Amino acid sequence: MKFSGQTRFLLALASGLTLALAFPNYNLPLLAWISVGLLVLASYRARLRVAPLFGFLYALVFYPVCLPWIDVVVQQYGGVPPLTAAGLVVLIALAAGVFWAIFTWGIAFASRKGPVWTCVLAPCLWVTMEFTISRLPIIGFPWNLVGYAASRSLALLQLTAITGIYGLSFVVAGFGALIAHAVLVGTQRAWQTVIAGASVLIVIGWGASYFVPQPDRARFVAHLVQTNFPQSYTYPPNWMETHAGDLQELSQISVDAAKRLPGIIVWPETPAPFSLQDDTFAADAKKIAEDSGQDFVVGVEDWKMNVPHPYATNSAVLLGPNGQRLFTYDKIHLVPFGEYVPLRKWLTFAGKLTADIGDFAPGRRYGVGDLPSGKFGAFICYEATFPNLVRHFSRNGAELLINMSNDGWFGRSAAPAQHLMMARVRAVENRRWLLRDTNNGFTADVDPYGRIVVALATDIRGELDAPYDLRSDITPYVRFGDWFAWLCVFASIAMLIGAGIARPKTA
Repeated sequence: MKFSGQTRFLLALASGLTLALAFPNYNLPLLAWISVGLLVLASYRARLRVAPLFGFLYALVFYPVCLPWIDVVVQQYGGVPPLTAAGLVVLIALAAGVFWAIFTWGIAFASRKGPVWTCVLAPCLWVTMEFTISRLPIIGFPWNLVGYAASRSLALLQLTAITGIYGLSFVVAGFGALIAHAVLVGTQRAWQTVIAGASVLIVIGWGASYFVPQPDRARFVAHLVQTNFPQSYTYPPNWMETHAGDLQELSQISVDAAKRLPGIIVWPETPAPFSLQDDTFAADAKKIAEDSGQDFVVGVEDWKMNVPHPYATNSAVLLGPNGQRLFTYDKIHLVPFGEYVPLRKWLTFAGKLTADIGDFAPGRRYGVGDLPSGKFGAFICYEATFPNLVRHFSRNGAELLINMSNDGWFGRSAAPAQHLMMARVRAVENRRWLLRDTNNGFTADVDPYGRIVVALATDIRGELDAPYDLRSDITPYVRFGDWFAWLCVFASIAMLIGAGIARPKTA
């Protein structure tokens, strides 16, 4: 089947739009299952000089429609003019578009081997592009990978314990390629295969969800405190004094909850100038631990002073019941333009996005802390989108995962829901309970199979009793990492080489 240039143009745009609409807040996940197929159709037997255009068209629709909150964040908290903010979103789309241009070029190149070869390549090459984007330094941005659109199915979600999120992306992209194959060959048998594949996915995706195991009874409880401070990129020197009442209220909420039901207290990634080098906050934090008689995990700006050049880290700190610091995790994967400014000398307009302390320094250790109940790993905010990062905590002995985040930067955009969607998959990949504590939502408790057990309403100050247990078993994904993604990389290279040495077929 041949498509006109105009049809290919529309197919590429439709591919980006349908995938964007699959994610929160549009919440039309079934559209993801056709999105990759549309891009395959746009690229099949396209001229090699033209084919990359379709990848850029896809990206120029997908990212702005799916991530409009980026524009809001950089305007509101970075002081960036509206046109510059819009330009930054377009720049992100163009940067990602380079990789989707490689995808569409690869599909066009492989099409000389015919539709079967092309459509077998498509899911492998798609995963290769997602994996590459996820692993890039500085600009790596694994947000809303196509597999997340299928993560609502509890049964399909369990695949990630073996393959990571990339296995789920392969399934979604593979079904889209199957539809593309049926369109290209147009035979009754091809469409029967699509119907059979859809039937299997429906049976597994929905019917089998009832058979996903329930976790063992949770023996412990954590008190997740949602601080609900308004977001700001600057804080006056007297902030602690003017908010003494807020801090007293939060302290009371924390201590009362722990006395009512003994268990660890967790506060989110620092939503304010919280630092244990600040005498006032240090005294408050110590008092919470002492008065409750429980361990206290809190997000802070941690200043490393005993070095020639003092620096700050975005950290999670564990205080014992006596108020002593027992463990510190320094955030490893920092947010570009949020926690540091890459190429600062040339991108001076983004400096405000790093708030009043300038750049954070990255941590270097996947440290694991000790609680009376067992070992835990804490990862902070944006790190929840990196599956290979989170698995290191489980490999290092973590029996519980804690995700501390401040999603107040996003307002009530789609970003907090998208963030929770991705963090939830980390629980399944690692087969661990996940305690997710945020400044203003979504604060939630996720079991090792991906069920959200309890959650707190957004934009309130309060506390969530979050049951949890400990697990020490190691999933294939934790043990072997991104083996499936690497398999797709090698398969893609082999098939493209195979297409290169093949005798071109006539249309």
